[in-house]
Amino acid sequence: MKTINKPYIIGETAFHHEGEEHFILELINHGMELGLNAMKFHVTLDLDDYMITEHEAIDIIRPWCFNANQWDSILENVKNMDIILLCNDVKSIEYAIETKYKVRAIEIHATGLNDIFLLEKASQFKGTIILGTGGSTLDEIDFAISFLKSKGKEDIFLMHGFQNYPTYFKDIKLERMNKLFHLFDLPVGYADHTDPLDENNEYISCLGIAQGYYVIEKHFTHKFGDKRIDAQAAVSLEQMRRIKNLSKIVYEVLGKEISLKMSEAELKYGNTGPMKKAIVAREYIEKGSLLTISDIAFKRTNESSSIKQNELFKVLGNKAMTDIKKDGIIDMRNVVFDFKPNDISQFKNTGK
Repeated sequence: MKTINKPYIIGETAFHHEGEEHFILELINHGMELGLNAMKFHVTLDLDDYMITEHEAIDIIRPWCFNANQWDSILENVKNMDIILLCNDVKSIEYAIETKYKVRAIEIHATGLNDIFLLEKASQFKGTIILGTGGSTLDEIDFAISFLKSKGKEDIFLMHGFQNYPTYFKDIKLERMNKLFHLFDLPVGYADHTDPLDENNEYISCLGIAQGYYVIEKHFTHKFGDKRIDAQAAVSLEQMRRIKNLSKIVYEVLGKEISLKMSEAELKYGNTGPMKKAIVAREYIEKGSLLTISDIAFKRTNESSSIKQNELFKVLGNKAMTDIKKDGIIDMRNVVFDFKPNDISQFKNTGK
């Protein structure tokens, strides 16, 4: 996606379909009629690799997750648009790699930005890796980029923006895109989640283009007003059409210093556990055991964790102070914590 130098609009579907295959097929047809450049789909083939079994939302989301055969029948209907898959688990990335349908990019959502299992598998994908940076600190973004590059992956794209049901315009901070671009020397896009009832929605959506960032991602729906998941950020078909036209105008017509401190809304969005996957026990861990990579997993939880995903390497090799049940959070409350530098050498290629 590094070669994009004109407006490129991604239609985001997320879980708006709520498991109804006919609904997502209708949405695809509307995306083609609108002339969108790409459609993005959330693929979750192993929900238990994404959330703990006791997560309060797991029973709601499970019926919304299509299996691989269903995704095959859905993706075959995408014509004249790129396919982008947001993968919430390792099996979903494997699907993106192996499917016969051409997938231009896969995305790792901000909730799993430093999930090394997702990053490891994503590094094997031949297309673009999109990293969702919403609610993420610079060290978290740097960790993901460095990990991918250590595996030889250079085609990386950063997606600025987060959904706060909907996102308040003062929390958007588009100037941060300039910071990301100059700090990491990578292409940047903007995922807008402004309230569709906001009279400035279309205008705000296209402001990134005015800064030279041509990729726009928008939730859209053909059932505007229906109380479906993600409806808080989904614009109508007519709004999407206006955004597409306005983006062309802004492009044809063609900052200042800001603080990198995150707002309270972004900090909440970046909360490890309820939002970003926490480090948890893959299986039961006995008190006194030395923690190894095989003992841990990354999953969303109901409670917050005191350590971030990229602090995994400070935990490995340390001793469990208590018995830790399967899916139990691993942090300073139950581990003898020995601060030491990050070491990802065991995940790097060792061949000469």
